[in-house]
Amino acid sequence: MNQAHIHLLVNHLPIAGSLFAAVLLGVGLLKRDASLSKAGLVAVLAAGLLCWPAQLSGDGAAAVVQGLSGTSPALVQAHATAAELAFWTLEATAALALFGLLLLKNASPKARLLAWATLGAALLSFGLLARAGSMGGLIRHTEIREGLDRPI
Repeated sequence: MNQAHIHLLVNHLPIAGSLFAAVLLGVGLLKRDASLSKAGLVAVLAAGLLCWPAQLSGDGAAAVVQGLSGTSPALVQAHATAAELAFWTLEATAALALFGLLLLKNASPKARLLAWATLGAALLSFGLLARAGSMGGLIRHTEIREGLDRPI
């Protein structure tokens, strides 16, 4: 198993995790359910942690695919740039979630407002992560690249 295998195994976790966390947090906030909101904030933290293996295996995966025929260095670079932005956005979102949990623990009246901000950031993180994942798929899946004639 090489870095590309590891990257392919773990890169879906933060994408799905951030969506799950956003849905959980959103439902908790809309229902005004403190337990669900807290679970959503914890899920955001988990998604932030799950993003680390994907980020750390990215350079190794890029090194593996650089030598393969049909691999576009421009696509690899575009994916890496998008992935880094998504990674840091999710990490900032996880920091918001941690701060929100601390406010909840201290029964701060600002906890709910911060939870709403965390939800917005989690949705942004999901969008950026999904975009980075899609761009990563373009590297080796030529069938999904733009400009190819394909029957409908």
